[in-house]
Amino acid sequence: MTPELTRKLAILSDAAKYDASCASSGTERRDARKGGLGSTEGSGICHAYTPDGRCISLLKILMTNFCIFDCAYCVNRVSSNVERARFSVEEVVTLTLEFYRRNYIEGLFLSSGIIRSPDQTMADMVRIAKTLREEHGFKGYIHLKTIPDASPELIDEAGLYADRLSINIELPQDDSIRTLAPEKRPETIRTAMARVRSTREASRDKTHTGKRPARFAPAGQSTQMIVGADGANDATILNTSSRLYAGYGLKRVYYSAFSPIPDSSAMLPLVKPPLIREHRLYQADWLMRFYGFEAEEIASATPDGMLDLGVDPKLGWALAHREDFPVDVNRATKEQLLRVPGFGTKTVDRILSARRHRTLQWDDLVRIGASMTKAKPFVSLPGWSPGGLIDKDNLRARFAPPAQQLSLF
Repeated sequence: MTPELTRKLAILSDAAKYDASCASSGTERRDARKGGLGSTEGSGICHAYTPDGRCISLLKILMTNFCIFDCAYCVNRVSSNVERARFSVEEVVTLTLEFYRRNYIEGLFLSSGIIRSPDQTMADMVRIAKTLREEHGFKGYIHLKTIPDASPELIDEAGLYADRLSINIELPQDDSIRTLAPEKRPETIRTAMARVRSTREASRDKTHTGKRPARFAPAGQSTQMIVGADGANDATILNTSSRLYAGYGLKRVYYSAFSPIPDSSAMLPLVKPPLIREHRLYQADWLMRFYGFEAEEIASATPDGMLDLGVDPKLGWALAHREDFPVDVNRATKEQLLRVPGFGTKTVDRILSARRHRTLQWDDLVRIGASMTKAKPFVSLPGWSPGGLIDKDNLRARFAPPAQQLSLF
């Protein structure tokens, strides 16, 4: 690479670290074994490294970090004093192909600041994906961060070439978006997300002639939410995520802990939330998607609507609802077992299968893969009863990490 291209790559890959990405899943139909270049499946996928040392399997870059918008929480906003760079369409195409040929990456994750107008920026991003697919036969994974203010026709075209589209919801509350991102409108964002969902659904239906329409974003759509830039508590964040999953058929909601930016706007009163908060939100999100929990009940474990940072949300819920425990492992329903700390979805399926043939005991659960250190206060089975353990005042302290003396240096 030329020194100038190397400089751009260093700037724009570092700038992309604030964009959450996802794995190349859900798109098995592109495969280079029948011709072309790359694949979204299979072995031989290595990693690319960003300037700060993070290891990723996608070429994850911004097309440019120039931006005409002034979102208070964004390091690339127009009023921010950061070093700027911009890739041409041809440079992104070349980088993607060369990185793939060197076996550094499995695909491309592309986002961008807004240059001149949303339509022009989106048109360039679409041209990158189209060039890779049609001119170079690229069969690898492509994730495009879509610009909701762009014309619907451009978003429709983007879905023909990208495996996944994402449209950032930005913040959990509409009022926060209007205040901190004055050029953006939550109604526009939701309209664009709804269009992606409806177009995806239509692409799966056969026409009256029996033909299927062109594939559209086969790996679905996702969104990203900034956590900590406004005053929303975890209950608000999880309720917003629940509505997004239900309303737009999202594959994932990504949570991004807000990092205070030098010279950032005085409108942002909160300090950086610990990354553990981001982690707890991901765990709570997992409970909503795979364990049958509702957003309200997860966050209701604490009176202020914030998740307990000391224990995971499932354990936090169990500690706040001790009246539901212990559960009889050999008689409980699947729904009850899924709420036992230390029992994952695979563990529960194995329990249900095994107990058809015999009465399960402690050693059986250990062999099945249950985390009995965490589960033992919440279950009963032959040879084991938690007795008064479930009612002990210090039960939470058994699981929470010990307090640490903070360093002064």
